[in-house]
Amino acid sequence: MRVAHSIVVGVVATLVAIQAAAANEIVDFYKGKTVSIVVGHEPGTGFDIYARVLAPHLSRNIPGQPSVIVQNMVGASGITATNWLANVAPKDGTVMATFVHTTAFEPIFGNAKAQYDPAKLSWIGNMEESAGVCGVTKASGIVSFDDLLAKEAIFGATGQTGPLGTFAQAVRNLLGAKLKVVYGYKGSAEVKLAMNRGEVQGICGLPLSTLKSFWGDEYKTGDFKPVIQLSGKPQAELKGIPHVDRYAKTDEDRQVFDLIFGAQALGRVYVSPPGQPEARTKALRDALMATMKDDKFLADATKAKIDVDPMSGEQVAAMIARYSAASPAVVARAKAAFSRN
Repeated sequence: MRVAHSIVVGVVATLVAIQAAAANEIVDFYKGKTVSIVVGHEPGTGFDIYARVLAPHLSRNIPGQPSVIVQNMVGASGITATNWLANVAPKDGTVMATFVHTTAFEPIFGNAKAQYDPAKLSWIGNMEESAGVCGVTKASGIVSFDDLLAKEAIFGATGQTGPLGTFAQAVRNLLGAKLKVVYGYKGSAEVKLAMNRGEVQGICGLPLSTLKSFWGDEYKTGDFKPVIQLSGKPQAELKGIPHVDRYAKTDEDRQVFDLIFGAQALGRVYVSPPGQPEARTKALRDALMATMKDDKFLADATKAKIDVDPMSGEQVAAMIARYSAASPAVVARAKAAFSRN
């Protein structure tokens, strides 16, 4: 018994020593380093603001407390940044990126410009599980989604692969809404300005967190009105506004809607390059989740009016795997739903 006890004690001591050595290695690696968060969108967008609120607090929660800086790499609705992340960025745990969730699925839909495999990227987690809406201005005269089934409205969007455009086209092609989509705006903030000028009347794919924060004044006054919920479960604060699932008639419809709209739950997602050391991926995952519970971070998030509803790296990776396994028929229908006017 004493011999057995000694063996167990020795094994435990060895494991503790190994774990301590691994922890020290992470601390030694990150100490004095700089970790970059690359935002695949314009400065001032929701993704940019989330990253800049996150950066100083993430620094404090990564072992070794490296500096964390935010950089913008704009192009093709996040594809430029993701191509760089997958093929150029150092694979040593010093780079993270954030971009709109649709970027992860461009290879699934056959976009040849998307030179990466989403399943091989190192998913770190997200800061907020997004729910999306389509909405219109009060000046449009549209008061409900049913009105959009009978009356044409002009909706603003970014690039052809961005969610503002793909969601609007999907609502048009799958649900029969009479939307005319105008592309070329740099982000939702620029679409908002266009709506205030009367150039366009609506927007699709707007995260609920953005609606409540950066569009909060227009939302409270009724100058901007959500007319349909697109993703996640129906939101209590949007009671009376129909959810897109109401319009699904078959199980395949529901799968198509989930692939197009439900994936927005990936929200403010963070990811590192493929092939980086697993221990550093874990360190970044742990640091992100620790930051999401950090009182100082939460205080700054409240000041910045951003919602925090995180998802772990493991949960994000599981979502990516689930959507990547969609049947060819579902993918084909979803791809067809993105076709332009």
